[in-house]
Amino acid sequence: MTKPTKTEAELIAMAKAELKAHADCPDGMAISVLRWGTKWEFRAKADPGTATRPGYPECVALLVQIGDHLSKQYDVAG
Repeated sequence: MTKPTKTEAELIAMAKAELKAHADCPDGMAISVLRWGTKWEFRAKADPGTATRPGYPECVALLVQIGDHLSKQYDVAG
């Protein structure tokens, strides 16, 4: 059974909405989609000032969980 597809931008928007609903993430965290073959996951990146702010590690951990959940539901378009 094939999964529905979403663009990277759609998946990132979904992740940002989930993060906003469940965590107080610091501004400045960038989210990207890392693909290999048919699999994908989210990656977070931030400058050192953002990465050391309270809540950043928790937001990254939550992003991993969100990505795991969404990757089971959606493939990445393109």
